[in-house]
Amino acid sequence: MVLGRTSLALTAVTLLTASAAWADEPMAQIQGVDDKALREAIRLALTESKHPAQSRAEARRRARQAGEDAIAVLRAEGYYAYTVEPDVLDGEPPRAVVKITPGPAFVIVDPRIDWSGAPPDEGTRQRAAASMRLTQGEPGRAADVVGAEGRIVAQVAKLGYADAAAEPREVIVDHADHTLRPAFKIASGALVHMDGVEVVTKGRTNPAWVSHLAPWKTADVYDPEDVAELERRLRDTSVYDSISVSLAGPEKATPEGLRPVVVTLADRRSRTIETSAGYSTSEGTGFDIRWSRYNRLKRADTTTYALRLAKLEQRLGAEISLPHWRRPQQTLKLNSSVFRNDTDAYNETGATVGVDLTKRRQTTSYRTFGVSMDLSQTKEQISRNGSVAGRKLNLVTVAGLAAYAWDFSDSILDPKRGWRLEARGEPTYVVGDTTLPYLKLTTQGSVYLPVGKGASTVLATRVKLGAMLGGSIPDVPASRRFYAGGGGSVRGYAYQAIGPRLTDNTPQGGVSLVETSFELRQKITSKWSGVAFIDAGAIGTDKTPRREDFRAGAGIGIRYDLGFGPIRADIAAPLGRRKGDPAFQIYLSIGQSF
Repeated sequence: MVLGRTSLALTAVTLLTASAAWADEPMAQIQGVDDKALREAIRLALTESKHPAQSRAEARRRARQAGEDAIAVLRAEGYYAYTVEPDVLDGEPPRAVVKITPGPAFVIVDPRIDWSGAPPDEGTRQRAAASMRLTQGEPGRAADVVGAEGRIVAQVAKLGYADAAAEPREVIVDHADHTLRPAFKIASGALVHMDGVEVVTKGRTNPAWVSHLAPWKTADVYDPEDVAELERRLRDTSVYDSISVSLAGPEKATPEGLRPVVVTLADRRSRTIETSAGYSTSEGTGFDIRWSRYNRLKRADTTTYALRLAKLEQRLGAEISLPHWRRPQQTLKLNSSVFRNDTDAYNETGATVGVDLTKRRQTTSYRTFGVSMDLSQTKEQISRNGSVAGRKLNLVTVAGLAAYAWDFSDSILDPKRGWRLEARGEPTYVVGDTTLPYLKLTTQGSVYLPVGKGASTVLATRVKLGAMLGGSIPDVPASRRFYAGGGGSVRGYAYQAIGPRLTDNTPQGGVSLVETSFELRQKITSKWSGVAFIDAGAIGTDKTPRREDFRAGAGIGIRYDLGFGPIRADIAAPLGRRKGDPAFQIYLSIGQSF
């Protein structure tokens, strides 16, 4: 045992010694820099070597190279009266050293713009000067001077001078008073007015439709943000492989001096087929296939045919999506489907048609208005005097929709920071074997908080609330009630298993809903992550659920990153099992649970 410990100690010492010998070291030592920030900047700029110099000649070469690197840093930080002396220290092995006297930091004085050719208008000149953001008396850093020049050109172009360009600048470094006087030479060119859109494509897009998307009118002053916005609008359609949008050169100007914007489009494949699958022990296997066709109407439209085959749901449907319908940032969707739902609470067969209009108000803010009509036959269980009987209902359900959504998360499938919020109102009118008007309200929010370097740990939480105004049990048809339990709700419980039950243990559903989830997501390797979570929820037959209606489930899971999103595998158990509840549930799917 003693021999083993001694051998282990000797091995550790040997490894540490070897590691120190193999560690990279700077090309040269730095002497004479008292300012810690400047010294660190110089150190980081020096090239590193895995071994010391083998001769004095090599050490001198390293010292000279280190001196050049140090000079570049000194000038970049505004030190122009420096003294840099490369040298070699005696010893074995010889060591390169750079002795530095930075001298005083030079400061900016009298920055100005000299216009080449005809200058722009007075307002543009004033805003260009303000965009420099060079304050007299500040250190004359090279990066600040170069950045100021870029801001000037960008500002002038923003104000309509599309051909603005920088010519060689003049920077006077005065060693007498330790100042730096930058003079920027800018050629603004002429003020540019825009014409229409010139579409170059071998695809199916109608050029007139693209022109309709332009956020400017003919003869408007050029604004690069307008050109960028047109490109964003085209990219939002997701029907093109490549998009290029740019202002035409002066040679394409019209006799009136207007310049068109050239749009080059390359269509994606006209058809795609997508498949996906999921599994849970309570809901079984679900399989989806989607066949999409693009740009059939020559206006970046998408037609999708979808088939879903699952234990709880079978559906065949079609949808047409018309982006930028009648006005930019507005998408019209027309959909229809036939369906069958087989759940513990009810069986439903029917068909639906609907139309939605979604308006993107900002980059991450949406509002949707819509209406749908369902023709369905529902078979449900109702409790009468303690007994259970079946009830068949032939119904026509007309529902409106008003929804607002905000998404400030950093990813759709694997968010690590930010938040999401959605609120929905659905005024509903049911006629047929029963007649009932009511208003269904739901809202859901989630927050993602990264912790640690590189967001290696993420704390995620979700809250969902729901209520029906004007509806009660058993008047609201079973297929329209709130339910909780399952992979997208409270894990550990079967689908619809949370909430009141009939005497035969059939889920009854309710008219109020509360759900919440909390997850701790921990990155393990570049591809693998682990998750610990707890979910809770309740269904109520009144305006709000009662305390005794709440149920919770907890579990763990693993994630494997596919690049665009993770594969999810979770196992969860109910906390406080009731009759009929399983010991645990397993869920497999793509994407985080919320």
